[in-house]
Amino acid sequence: MALNKSLDLAPAAAWFKSSYSGNGNNCVEVADLTATPHRAVGLRDSNDPNGPALLLPPATFAHFISDVRDGKFDL
Repeated sequence: MALNKSLDLAPAAAWFKSSYSGNGNNCVEVADLTATPHRAVGLRDSNDPNGPALLLPPATFAHFISDVRDGKFDL
């Protein structure tokens, strides 16, 4: 897992938010970077698109999503 403060992620990525996101401006954006040299899934704050992005290995991201769906977090 890496915190990347480089702005060169933005042009290579198609960032998106969940359709469940509300208008509260507190959303996380996700980008599939597995076909790039990063070979990761990117996460960033939608309020700061030029800010840092968290890069996760695809298996780690899939495990996280599975745990969210299983209710393992107090969200």
